[in-house]
Amino acid sequence: MLTDNHGRKINYLRLAVTDRCNLRCFYCMPEEGLNWLSRKELMTYEEMLQICSLLVEMGIDKIRITGGEPFVRKDIMKFLTALSKLGGLKELTITTNGVLTAPHVKDLKALGIKSVNLSLDTLDANRFFGITGRDELAEVMHTMHELLKYGIEVKINAVVMDGKNTQDIIPLVALTKELPVSVRFIEEMPFNGDGHVYNGLKWDHVRILDEISAAFPGIEKVPDPLFSTSYNYAIHGHQGSVGIIAAYSRTFCGTCNRLRITPVGSLKTCLYDDGQLNIKDLMRQGMAAGELKNVLLKAFATRAQDGWEAERLRIKDKGVHESMATIGG
Repeated sequence: MLTDNHGRKINYLRLAVTDRCNLRCFYCMPEEGLNWLSRKELMTYEEMLQICSLLVEMGIDKIRITGGEPFVRKDIMKFLTALSKLGGLKELTITTNGVLTAPHVKDLKALGIKSVNLSLDTLDANRFFGITGRDELAEVMHTMHELLKYGIEVKINAVVMDGKNTQDIIPLVALTKELPVSVRFIEEMPFNGDGHVYNGLKWDHVRILDEISAAFPGIEKVPDPLFSTSYNYAIHGHQGSVGIIAAYSRTFCGTCNRLRITPVGSLKTCLYDDGQLNIKDLMRQGMAAGELKNVLLKAFATRAQDGWEAERLRIKDKGVHESMATIGG
């Protein structure tokens, strides 16, 4: 079993397969867009499969594929197929914006994928366009219904942004009455890639819950699964559930079981750190699997206690000004 220097189990990898995305959500990237990575800078599928295989041998049993948007990368289904065959991997999941996902849902089901996280910040077409810069709400909703049709669990991720979509909190919760979806509200984080100073949080997990409770007084706390990043709730008479993720407040760090690998191969043992090492570079330099394991174990043994410590350690140099698109958010 993999553990870090704070005694926390590590069994979950979030692997970003690309920095590219077909949406332009303002909270994820600067308004002018990003300078996309060249193909040679990205990890190849072969390299990703190699590092995933090594980490599964070491104790990782859950992998989530993220981006950018995973489905903009060519041949993603071939990679998912190969990944699903890794012995020892118990769970393979995906985070997607849903724009290009619907045609692949049947094949995702065939691969044994049981759960998909769907990014959706509003049910209003005009606000969707305002947030994402694209008129694609209908495609996202189509993907949601396709996932449900094939019996794949849907977790909707909605970033709560002051002055942008707080009026969407209640309509999104209302989705759970008729549909068996989990709607999770996420505190906004300072990962917009624009270099601007982040001025704190107006809608934290407490305020989000207060907003929901006022409209749904019957909301009740339910037990949180092991390693859960969300506070979870049920509403009487609703098929689905509600979760609130304190991503900025960082109240779940004490049980964090996850690692991240960015599209260029940078290992992040915390979302807020600036990368422990570059796995891709080490592999391309010819490092043997045994030596790479030792390097990884050293990285796990110097993990920050929480996101606040990780941010303090990096703030001396450049602060948190990355785009979420480049770190698999």
